[in-house]
Amino acid sequence: MAFWVPLLCTLLASLLGGLYLLGAFRSRRPDEPPLEKGVIPWLGYALDFRKNSSEFLKKMQRKHGDIFTVLIGGYYFTFVMDPFCFGAIVKESRSKLDFTAFATKLVLRVFGYKPSDVDRSTIHALNTKHLMGDGLNLLTQATMDNFQKLMLSKLSSGEEKQPWQEASLFHYCYNILFRAGYLALYGTESLQRAGNKEKAHEQDLIHSNQLFTEFRKYDHLFPRLAYAVLPPKDKMEVERLKRFFWHALSVSKSSQKDNISRWISEQDQLLAENGVPDYMRDRFKFMMLWASQGNTGPTAFWLLLYLMKHPEAMKAVKGEVEKVLREHGQEVKPGSPPVNITRDMLNLTPLLDSAVEETLRLVAAPILIRTVLQDLSLKVSGGTEYTLRKGDCLALFPHLSVQMNPEIHPEPHKFKYDRFVNPDGTKKDFYKNGKRLKYFNMPWGAGVSICPGRFFATAEIKLFVSLILTHYDLELVNGEEEIPPLDVSRWGFGIMQPVHDVRFRYRLR
Repeated sequence: MAFWVPLLCTLLASLLGGLYLLGAFRSRRPDEPPLEKGVIPWLGYALDFRKNSSEFLKKMQRKHGDIFTVLIGGYYFTFVMDPFCFGAIVKESRSKLDFTAFATKLVLRVFGYKPSDVDRSTIHALNTKHLMGDGLNLLTQATMDNFQKLMLSKLSSGEEKQPWQEASLFHYCYNILFRAGYLALYGTESLQRAGNKEKAHEQDLIHSNQLFTEFRKYDHLFPRLAYAVLPPKDKMEVERLKRFFWHALSVSKSSQKDNISRWISEQDQLLAENGVPDYMRDRFKFMMLWASQGNTGPTAFWLLLYLMKHPEAMKAVKGEVEKVLREHGQEVKPGSPPVNITRDMLNLTPLLDSAVEETLRLVAAPILIRTVLQDLSLKVSGGTEYTLRKGDCLALFPHLSVQMNPEIHPEPHKFKYDRFVNPDGTKKDFYKNGKRLKYFNMPWGAGVSICPGRFFATAEIKLFVSLILTHYDLELVNGEEEIPPLDVSRWGFGIMQPVHDVRFRYRLR
């Protein structure tokens, strides 16, 4: 008997310790947000959240209001749905709210990349230089050149109409945007290796299309990979795809390319100078490929679909683009060369800007996460002050709290192309309860985690849509087809994707 007593005590202590670590004994303190742990230790509400994050958060918001804490897969997430709190959150110091801890675990899982100790301020300076400053002019022009190669190489001579072609709109948009962006960023086939310009161009078309095919396979698996719920067969496929992209974007392969963007080349040089090994630099490039090209194609799909479903919006946006072209001495007509749209010209399209913004409002759904590094006070707009517990995660889901909020955006489920612009072309202000909002649409995130490539991504989308509206006739195969539902598995990962594609017809003028 003496032998069993300490053994049973040890087992009981281990069980209680395990339950403690799994969060079974956590209770809400008087000044903390409402707490929901679920019935299963550690797992909590992971299955409900994974099934449909938006519907789950709506349910929690109806029950608890604009702030609540939920156990999801071993992490306690405090969701803040009050947009008037967002400013204080995104401006909070990194010593209290940290973006990198959660992001570091995620990028290691999904890209195999382990961030180095490279100075973040230097990386930020490169992003500013090439994605926001004068460098963006060069990148925009390079993207424009590649759009022309991919879309306008068979312009009509004016003697006869080009035949109609039929395709799937999502696949078409994603394919063209991905390939143009990839070639602009990661370079083109070497003329010296190819022998001449025509062969180099042909190889670029073939290679970029092969890359897109593999990228779509990876992108399809991405949400389950991020949640670490892939079955064994899909895990093997993900590892194959990772190795494929590490090789395709490798340092050795890059040395054989022409016209690599300075944003990519200077980042790579910075990593090399800081002793980052080649294999990790390959993985960094893969991460940058997904970050830069994973959302632009889907956004362009939604924008074109909304425009085709709303003829008045199509007419207004197309008229605006054609007006800008005429003012810069360009006109689209049979037999004419393809137009060349510059970054300066893109700055003259307030209606197109609003249509892009409205599309993002409807379909951009990132979850913004910070790790709470020390107990932190947060006052909501109602005046109540809460304490966020050290070690928890703080999360914002702007798609639900602001973008689809009818108090901020009346008739939020409707596409209104001019929602974000005043009649004189200036940007509109938005209000809640009579108080002006700073954060009324957050497709790019905010604060330290705001997407550094947002201006380049917007330029890509606007270039593509401007070219297709001016150089193509296009229409839906079934004009009565409804806008497809969103794929709920992608909540939290950027731009939502449709549950099914939509067929359309197009022809070059």
